Amino acid sequence: MTPEKITLVQDSFKKVAPIAGPAADIFYDKLFELAPQVRPLFPDDMSEQKKKLMQMLAIAVNGLTKLDEILPAVQDLGRRHNGYEVTPEHYGYVGEALLFTLGKGLGDDFTPEVKEAWAETYGVLAGVMIDAQKAAAA
Repeated sequence: MTPEKITLVQDSFKKVAPIAGPAADIFYDKLFELAPQVRPLFPDDMSEQKKKLMQMLAIAVNGLTKLDEILPAVQDLGRRHNGYEVTPEHYGYVGEALLFTLGKGLGDDFTPEVKEAWAETYGVLAGVMIDAQKAAAA
């Protein structure tokens, strides 16, 4: 990831953070619309899960300039997903829901460049999680 893309992701996330609650609602609504089969993997009461999502995003986004420091936490999260019955295919739905949410939350500020930066960021982090998950399962 280039420094410019990192800046685009970090600056755009600052605009989403104030609407974290509604953004989490949009995200999970879209995720369950795209992949209804994943709904049973989550608790009935999603309030804590939504907070965790936004906290993890904040940690990841803020840590992009020092990726080597956050990678162990990202890998650990990937390994923990084995216990949640998450499959590598689920990550695609999550990425799609994330980009949809950012588009809704940022409106006109979700430019093609911002979208590309977020897609690359998610791809890198999801790849790390998937690799860690597969290694732990092996």
